[in-house]
Amino acid sequence: MSCPHAEFTRYFREDYHKEINWKNPLGMVGELAMAFGDLLRKLWGPGRTPVSPRPFKAKLARFAPQFSGYNQHDSQELLAFLLDGLHEDLNRVKHKPYIKSKDADGRSDEEVADEYWASHIARNDSIIVDVCQGQYKSTLVCPVCRKVSVTFDPFMYLSLPLQSPSANSMTIVVFTSDGSALPTPFTVNVPKQGRCKDLIQVLSNACSVKSGEKLLLAEIRDHKVYQFVEDPTIPLSIIKDDNLVAYKLPKLEKKLNLLQFVHRREESEGNGSTSKAWKPYGTPLITPILLDGTVKNADIQMTLLTMLMPILQSEIFSNSSSRMTSRADHDTNTNEECAESDHNDGDNHDRAEATSQLFLELVDENSVCIDLSTAEEKSFKLLSSSSSLPIVVFINWSQKDLKNYDTSRLEILPEVNKYGPSLPKRSRGEPLSLYACLDAFLREEPLVPEDMWFCPKCKERRQASKKLDLWRLPEVLVIHLKRFSFSRSTKQKLETFVNFPIHDLDLTDYVANKSSSQRQTFELYALSNHYGSMASGHYTAHIKIGESQWKVIVGTPGVAHPILLDSVPVEGAIISKRAIIHVIK
Repeated sequence: MSCPHAEFTRYFREDYHKEINWKNPLGMVGELAMAFGDLLRKLWGPGRTPVSPRPFKAKLARFAPQFSGYNQHDSQELLAFLLDGLHEDLNRVKHKPYIKSKDADGRSDEEVADEYWASHIARNDSIIVDVCQGQYKSTLVCPVCRKVSVTFDPFMYLSLPLQSPSANSMTIVVFTSDGSALPTPFTVNVPKQGRCKDLIQVLSNACSVKSGEKLLLAEIRDHKVYQFVEDPTIPLSIIKDDNLVAYKLPKLEKKLNLLQFVHRREESEGNGSTSKAWKPYGTPLITPILLDGTVKNADIQMTLLTMLMPILQSEIFSNSSSRMTSRADHDTNTNEECAESDHNDGDNHDRAEATSQLFLELVDENSVCIDLSTAEEKSFKLLSSSSSLPIVVFINWSQKDLKNYDTSRLEILPEVNKYGPSLPKRSRGEPLSLYACLDAFLREEPLVPEDMWFCPKCKERRQASKKLDLWRLPEVLVIHLKRFSFSRSTKQKLETFVNFPIHDLDLTDYVANKSSSQRQTFELYALSNHYGSMASGHYTAHIKIGESQWKVIVGTPGVAHPILLDSVPVEGAIISKRAIIHVIK
């Protein structure tokens, strides 16, 4: 099977002039295509003698003055300009039709992607499109109304970032609202420049969040919820408070508020005084509750009891379970409905007996504490909190209650909920996988503020989250590694060593379109590499010739054009259907 780049070379060695678009206003009236074709004929002509591409460079500089002279330039910029220019010079479409894109309207991704591709081909049809162009799936999600917009766009190359050589390890304690598990710390790795959405994603996987649940991050100060961290785009680096916890809550459609149970115990007021006062400690518990709903004291007590069951001392829990088992045996002759009712009532009674009726105080909208430990049938109207913070209920732990519960589980927060030590920095010689770079490129991220998206539903510009997926891969895939890093104050070349396969680069799992069972594998056949710093240096390149040899191309310092050197034999390889070019800066 022939290699795709051989098809590309054969195209320019044969009569390609019939496909030149002489009247394309976006092209170069065929001159760039003819200059490139002449160069390619010399490179692949008999004798394999060294070739100086001066005529081609002069023609290129005519249409792209930035490449004139002897200044050094980025090989990726040159390649991008060349491929785009060749496409316009060889575009088979003489008159581009106007095609209005359509909304998906619930149609399948396959149908919409094919429609986008057909529209693209109707305006752009050349050897460059045939061989070098693929298709992205681009998904935008509005952070306010959750409007989802999906488009399918063509691409000529992949510009991959070099993943940060270090990440942060964070340990977060996850609390449940249904008493299904103990407060559990989870240690996860997040990107060094990660955002809250990155933390929520990896933490959700770690603690097995189900489809009907969600995680709510909260900053804890003075043993109360200081604020909820709900904006997924907030960088983790700006969260100053170390006391960050997560609450696993059900996803409910009804209008809810949150009830916050704050733990307090009697402690000496200090300064030699013998008097004691209730002081907060530990981490609060959170549970959802209906807004403007009427709730009884007993309901709040039972809600709290359910949440505290995991920390109930084992002997108390065992006694309670034994009584429930005896009652179940005694009631085996009753009908099923009565047995179920009696079991539930007995369960509640035994649990309440175990807790000795915890001393609770509800803080109302006027900051007045209401005793909930008496008059179980008394009802309260819970109003919406005046702020985004949950309604507070104090749990005043008596010494007797503390014997029944292991509240030490609620005090682990200060010890573990901090940024852990950074992962060991990758040394210059330690390889970074090309797959890791691809993962970073395809990671969902918020748009930068200056590039916000106009949401058609909100009718406002929003900082939407954007997710790219590979949908259609070209025959020749160009991968560009972004080694030149720029910021407001610094610019540098990243020296991270990237390890990539020469044979069988398998991108099958990265392609979102699963309609084809064919493996998406590539063979490396060309590489461009930059030596030097941001200020100076030169490029070298390796090009595969046939099945067993590579040619080395060297760009000499201070000279803008490369020259061919002798062939260098390497290990043979089977040429697959697909091929890959690396442009490594």
